[in-house]
Amino acid sequence: MAGTRIKTDFMKKPRFTIGRKIFGGFIFLISIFVIYAAVSIYTINRSNQVISENDDIIAPSVKVIDEFILMVTESKMLITNWVYLQNNTDDKEALKELHNFRYPELKDKLSSLAPLWEDSLQIKTVDSLVVNFEELIEIEKDVMSQLVTFEDYEDPMLKWQAAEAIEMEVLPRTQKLKESLYRLSSLKRQEADQAQISILAVADQMRNITFILGSFIIVVGLTGAFWVARGITRPINFLKQLIQRLSQGELPEKEEENNQTQKFNKDEVGDMAVAVDELVSGLRATSGFAEQIGQGDYQADFSPLSDHDVLGNALLNMRDNLKQVAEADQKRNWATEGAAKFGEILRKNNHSVSELSNTILTNLLKYVGANQGGLYIVQDAESGEPYMTLEACFAWDRQKYLEQKIYQGEGLVGQAWQERDTIFVTEVPESYITITSGLGDANPTCILIVPLLVNEEVYGAIEMASFKIFKEYEVDFLKRIAESIASTISSAKINSRTQKLLEESTQMTEQMRSQEEEMRQNMEELQATQEELSRKQKSMEDRESRIKAVLDTALSAFISIDADGNLDFFNKNTESLFGYSEDQLREIHVSKLLKDVDASGTINYLEKYLNTEDRHIMVDSTGQEFEAEIKFGIYNLKGKTYYIARIIDSKSYESKEQVEQEA
Repeated sequence: MAGTRIKTDFMKKPRFTIGRKIFGGFIFLISIFVIYAAVSIYTINRSNQVISENDDIIAPSVKVIDEFILMVTESKMLITNWVYLQNNTDDKEALKELHNFRYPELKDKLSSLAPLWEDSLQIKTVDSLVVNFEELIEIEKDVMSQLVTFEDYEDPMLKWQAAEAIEMEVLPRTQKLKESLYRLSSLKRQEADQAQISILAVADQMRNITFILGSFIIVVGLTGAFWVARGITRPINFLKQLIQRLSQGELPEKEEENNQTQKFNKDEVGDMAVAVDELVSGLRATSGFAEQIGQGDYQADFSPLSDHDVLGNALLNMRDNLKQVAEADQKRNWATEGAAKFGEILRKNNHSVSELSNTILTNLLKYVGANQGGLYIVQDAESGEPYMTLEACFAWDRQKYLEQKIYQGEGLVGQAWQERDTIFVTEVPESYITITSGLGDANPTCILIVPLLVNEEVYGAIEMASFKIFKEYEVDFLKRIAESIASTISSAKINSRTQKLLEESTQMTEQMRSQEEEMRQNMEELQATQEELSRKQKSMEDRESRIKAVLDTALSAFISIDADGNLDFFNKNTESLFGYSEDQLREIHVSKLLKDVDASGTINYLEKYLNTEDRHIMVDSTGQEFEAEIKFGIYNLKGKTYYIARIIDSKSYESKEQVEQEA
């Protein structure tokens, strides 16, 4: 044993031990305690009677009455839902359960508790409330029997009767029941409060008795202790000195302990010496463990003296806490160094998006220990939906994704873009991606996709694949760095656009200077061209007038039809043939002149008979039908397609040859 060496002196003769010395005193004290116990038992019995009555009768009664109040309220709600909520089957089943099971159970509880009440008036009140609630249940059952099927709910009279029963019977009765139950609950609570006051009175009586007997025991105990202390003071002096040294934080050295000898009798003092010896050994082990912790050895082993060793367990907790703090500091320093490193990279490479992407991706993958990765940049499409392209990659099959465009919501990268949130996948499908080396390939353990987000706008995304699982602090670090990358990419894009606009502006200025003289020369040519066009336009207008005059004198009707089926041109004979004025014909669709042809099928009809000469049924303005021979043609004018029709009404001419000669 590492503590003070103990020599026990066994006495052959019977001796008066410390236990025997105090035995007589305890006999006396036990007599006092017996008296105290008798008084206490009597007092406690009185208290138990009050508590038993409160716990077995009053408190359960209050609980059952409260349940009754809730049941009345629930019954009102459920029968109301029965009438007004036809499809609420859950409430209907709940109401049936309340009637058939829950209320009978509550009634049994009341029936077993009410006879134990001392107030007969309260018993009569409960019986009256039970009768009233059962009458209310019968009213509810009548309402339930009226509204059962879908046809019952569709019957206005039944629905009105049920609603009337709710308003005139259920609601008033429920309110009266609740008021009576609240009054009864208040009375029972007052009884519970009175029982509590009685319990407190008994407790006060018990406290007074305890104070008197306690004072007597203290006086007797002090007298006996002084007498016993005189017999054990000297043997304890050595232990006292040792404990004083321990109280000052001094631990005896092992050699010093071996040189010290002290004789102790085989009694309680010897037991104390053994305990002190074990204490010294435990404190020495504890001191050594504390020194190891102070030197930063958080892996040191230590076994506390027992499960209740406060100091030993506290040191173990301190070691674990210091270990956690050290790990937290390491993570924080790692993140701080990374932020400084990548901040410097971003400052030095903020002119070119391509150079920035390659540099930041390579360093970022190495810093977090990832095996593979790619950096996507959002490309602003001049027209259409924006998309992402792979701007930089590391250990990636670049050719596979070189021309690929990723849109919002497309794949994991597109999903991260759309949701503006990080995606962390630890169960990677086998066909998703592989990490390849000279010795083979394998699936990564996890995939991490972090959007490059700043001010709620996504500028790209970083996708990483790794054989190790990213820790939470690494993911948080990547999120913070991603925001800085997004900000730098935004600045780089702005700088690039600004440079491009400056170059374009310079180029445009030079072009404008070189074109200014050319514009001056072209103005004269343009003026001459405009005069020539004016002359040609006047010539064309004269020609169109002559053609129209010729067509107006023709015996046949001529019409020109645009691609929508509207009349673009017609001669005078068209007006007389169909009986429409010129203004009316300009508003008419050609399908109105052809029988059995609707507007949607007009163009198909014209295409079908193109370059043919057949007889067709026509309709004039009065709705009269007549037969005419029509020849359809087609021509293009100023990039638009027109159809032309020559209409021959054979009854208006002496011969077809005359019409053809005219045409």
